[in-house]
Amino acid sequence: MSKKERKEGFVAKLGDLLGQYDKIMLVGADNVGSSHMQKIRQSLRGKGVLLMGKNTMIRRVIRNDFKQFEALLPHLASNVGLLFTSGDLSELRDIILSQKVAAPAKAGAIAPCNVIVPAGDTGLEPTQTSFLQALEIATRINKGQIMILNPKQVVTEGEKVGPSEAALLQKLKIKPFAYGLQVKQIYESGSVYGPNVLDINNDTVISKIRTAATRIACLSLQIGYPTLPSVPHSLTRAFKNLLSIAVATSINFKQAEDIKELLENPEALAAALSSQNAAPAASGAPAAAAAPAEAAKPESESESEEEMFGLFD
Repeated sequence: MSKKERKEGFVAKLGDLLGQYDKIMLVGADNVGSSHMQKIRQSLRGKGVLLMGKNTMIRRVIRNDFKQFEALLPHLASNVGLLFTSGDLSELRDIILSQKVAAPAKAGAIAPCNVIVPAGDTGLEPTQTSFLQALEIATRINKGQIMILNPKQVVTEGEKVGPSEAALLQKLKIKPFAYGLQVKQIYESGSVYGPNVLDINNDTVISKIRTAATRIACLSLQIGYPTLPSVPHSLTRAFKNLLSIAVATSINFKQAEDIKELLENPEALAAALSSQNAAPAASGAPAAAAAPAEAAKPESESESEEEMFGLFD
């Protein structure tokens, strides 16, 4: 097959995929070999289609025939590919991240993470001591082999790996790096966003909503403007004020009767308090008794809230 025919075949395949799928993952393929790429394609079979090609050809096809994908153009740089799918993006991302293989640190490569040489026996002969001392690694001889005394960071994330560091890690048989496809950007229905968005789940959304509701309630109570999150707190305050008035005066209502009875009968109040304090001490497991006591608090709070809303029945 000639070069022109290969280009025409690639353009036709890219056009078919762009017309068929509306979800695209832009993945980086640095330090991924051909055999590794083949394993990744096998793991994606039935879930997505991975297409690697020249960025200039992909840009040309998008600009000429598929302008709805122009949001991808600024991100088509370096060694990247397009992963087309109609399935769950989070599931596909997890499959990609699981297909990583350990790799040695090569001199001149950019380190994707910090590398720390652990303390302990190295298996190296004493003749290698000067090599380790040149890297400022404290050592001593233990049973005829070199022992590293303290953990030592030899490679920093984002910096190039030096030849001495690469040689040391090779001697210690340490493969500190793991390479595979990296999700760069995600295109979905005309929008492009980062892979971190896939980490958002129902728990994250609920937590954000609760935080927002708390802030709205605090602001509303401070400025005296009623909102849905602040109304329960305002009603609770109103109930406490009414209860205080009822206790201090002859005014009476159903929710205040129990409180008044206890206040009018100090002996019953003291007995109730002493029985509550004696219950944990009488138990053989104080910690186990404390748990039901704590669990009872939300129930009492919910009961007080029910009583509070009962004022308006």
